[in-house]
Amino acid sequence: MPEGDTVLQTAARLHAALAGRVLTHADLRVPRFATSDLSGRTVLDVTARGKHLLIRVEGGLTLHSHLRMDGAWRVYAPGERWRGGPGHQIRAVLANTDHTAVGYRLPVLELLRTSEESSAVGHLGPDLLGPDWDPGLAVERLLAAPDRPLGEALLDQRNLAGIGNVYKCELCFLARVTPWLPVSALPDGTLPRLVALAHRLLDANRFRPTRTTTIRAERAPRPSTPRAQMPLRVQEPLYVYGRARRPCLRCGTPIRKADQDDRPTYWCPACQSGPVPPVP
Repeated sequence: MPEGDTVLQTAARLHAALAGRVLTHADLRVPRFATSDLSGRTVLDVTARGKHLLIRVEGGLTLHSHLRMDGAWRVYAPGERWRGGPGHQIRAVLANTDHTAVGYRLPVLELLRTSEESSAVGHLGPDLLGPDWDPGLAVERLLAAPDRPLGEALLDQRNLAGIGNVYKCELCFLARVTPWLPVSALPDGTLPRLVALAHRLLDANRFRPTRTTTIRAERAPRPSTPRAQMPLRVQEPLYVYGRARRPCLRCGTPIRKADQDDRPTYWCPACQSGPVPPVP
């Protein structure tokens, strides 16, 4: 699932493949920009802004895309088989003499003037992985809607840019509160620590091929096992996300799952305090 760290890695790959090189072929497969031709222009820069990608091209143009749930950019060498999905899912092709970048299932793809990038990303809050990161401003924006559930507030890119559903669940677990707890109900001092932790987690994963929020977790084996007195070390990349009905790595209670704002949300009913929806 593309989140701030994934988008930053994608931007780095695209920048390495395209920046400083002239486009020999450019094909934008969306009706509004199908006749736009970027061939012959030099790609100047590829950068991430939260979960948005900005490909800046000579002549004051920017190709803006957003991956959302399952969009992806893939980079291929000349003659290499494209493996990102069927042809009808391709939305953009950018090629030079050394590489071809192919955008699959991009729900947002638009060509705009570089001077007008703010129309696409100006609404975003401070970027957790960007040079504009400002934890104080992020806390201030989160507190602006004190009655809002914490999980929804963390996902609102206007508050802080880069958190997706995985980090939402993991951060709430680490803060020991449910995603449905109102922001104002957090214990004193929790929100600044939570914002700082969000930055540390995304920063730690910015170069990792597999996202992880825990390096090693410990869980005691069942008392019936011969080595019940010995802790069992369990290597798990995430604490709760995607682990419905599996034991909590902290206490062993089965992890629960429910929707929050149409997104699958995971939490431990024993470790996390706060309101929860009815679960069958």
